Amino acid sequence: MGILLGLAPWIVYWVLVGNVPFAVAAVIALAVAVAGFALGQVRGGPGRVLEIGALATFLVLTALTFAVSATFSAQWMLPLSMLGVLLAAVTGVLIGKPFVREFAEVGQPDAITKSDLFAQITTTLTWIWVGVFAGMTVSSAIPPIVDGGATIRDTDSPLPYLCYWVIPAVLLAGAAFATRVLPDRITSGADDIVRKTTFVAFAEAEIDQLIYLATEHANREAGPGKEAYDVKIGSKGTPLTGDETRESWPSTYKVRDKKR
Repeated sequence: MGILLGLAPWIVYWVLVGNVPFAVAAVIALAVAVAGFALGQVRGGPGRVLEIGALATFLVLTALTFAVSATFSAQWMLPLSMLGVLLAAVTGVLIGKPFVREFAEVGQPDAITKSDLFAQITTTLTWIWVGVFAGMTVSSAIPPIVDGGATIRDTDSPLPYLCYWVIPAVLLAGAAFATRVLPDRITSGADDIVRKTTFVAFAEAEIDQLIYLATEHANREAGPGKEAYDVKIGSKGTPLTGDETRESWPSTYKVRDKKR
């Protein structure tokens, strides 16, 4: 749901652009993008890459709508809007802030968001969405390239409505379905996740003391009704800044229901 809200300016535009004047669709989508960006500035939270991408996309599309002919708009505004969301998604990947991970981290404990499984699932979903946006962009660009007279409002031949509307809609639905299904693995397999953490011990602590401290720390993180198991510590601790008598040790553990 969070991702779909992040995509709200584009979704609004795609719904409107085939049914109302192009300027109206662009201005309303821009207004939604501005509102989303302003709300994000006030409340913080996920989706900053999409918010900025939407704002940039619809600023450009609004300006173009008033600068170009109606024919150009009918041929290229839809592909350009899809190119905008593709560029936003790719930018997030390149700067290390994939938008799927931003949304998926909300409400999840650090032990899960720092796990390898979480990184694997969110990375996979990110690339699914990037692939879908690329497919939507390419599909919507085919009609004006193949048939110079094709527009988004043509219904007399299958090429325009298939490539402008049907294929992008199917791709978008597929990505939304994958986003709904795959994250369930995080919850259903939470007890099998190898969780990463750190704990503090005195520099002279022996191995049995380190294991005890690591286990106690992991049990506190596991929460009520759970217990840590398969606790492992790293090979070397790092002295704390300003206090060389203590060290920070990396450790990993898994969680299971506490035995009664």
